Amino acid sequence: MNAPVGEPPVRSVWAFFALTFGIAWGLAGLFLAFPGPIEGLFGEVRASHPLFILAVYAPAIAAFILVLWYGGVAGLRRFLSRLLLWRAPLAWYLLLIVGLPAMSYLGAAIAGTLTREALAQPPIGQLLGLVAFMLILGPVEEFGWRGYATPLLQRRMAPFWAGLVVGVLWALWHVPAFYLGGTPQSAFALVPFVVGVIAVSVILTGFFNAAGGSILVAVLFHWQLNMPIWPDGQPWDMYLFVPLAALVVWINRSAMFSHAGSATEVMPATSGRMP
Repeated sequence: MNAPVGEPPVRSVWAFFALTFGIAWGLAGLFLAFPGPIEGLFGEVRASHPLFILAVYAPAIAAFILVLWYGGVAGLRRFLSRLLLWRAPLAWYLLLIVGLPAMSYLGAAIAGTLTREALAQPPIGQLLGLVAFMLILGPVEEFGWRGYATPLLQRRMAPFWAGLVVGVLWALWHVPAFYLGGTPQSAFALVPFVVGVIAVSVILTGFFNAAGGSILVAVLFHWQLNMPIWPDGQPWDMYLFVPLAALVVWINRSAMFSHAGSATEVMPATSGRMP
């Protein structure tokens, strides 16, 4: 499928991945190579560390650079118009609102930590602050992974395969954070995280397409995954996403293995499905 007029070419997805990995892994390399000077300048590594936040924003930074390169300010406005897309079948929103928390609760129950997690909740003011912070941390990645990369890949492959490719690269992109003490990932097991992220990417690709290429639903999905209100179900919640992904793919198999209905525009000329 050729790029629509005014759209970035498919080959630019490799520039996106190069920028995304280059920014994030380059910053991780600085942390690992010069831990003393970095901590002296910016403090200990933590989720709110400015360089960690910059690394997390790498997919969005890469996407905005390329959107501006190919579409200018007008293209950026069209790109951001996808934040106004929200219409999707009710089943997807039930998955978002009920299904994702259920994975956390079930994972914590299997791990035997559900009661401990429930008793460990911080005061309500602190918890709400964490909820707000999580909205402006990980979910910002979605301007890149689903906002830029997924539509381009779906011009060449069915959604299932595009979701797998993005999922593998999304998971690998996180790897340096597992070796930096103080990051959220440093407390996780690598293998279940990678497996779970790939499964989540496939699920989210289906929702993303059902909502017409909505960046908004991708942001909300990512936020729900990181929601501090839910118990920490690691590592079982990540494994549970595999059968959930299989179920989602089976139910939506005609859409997941077909180009029909795939969102392939990064900067749509008309959003068409805006409220």
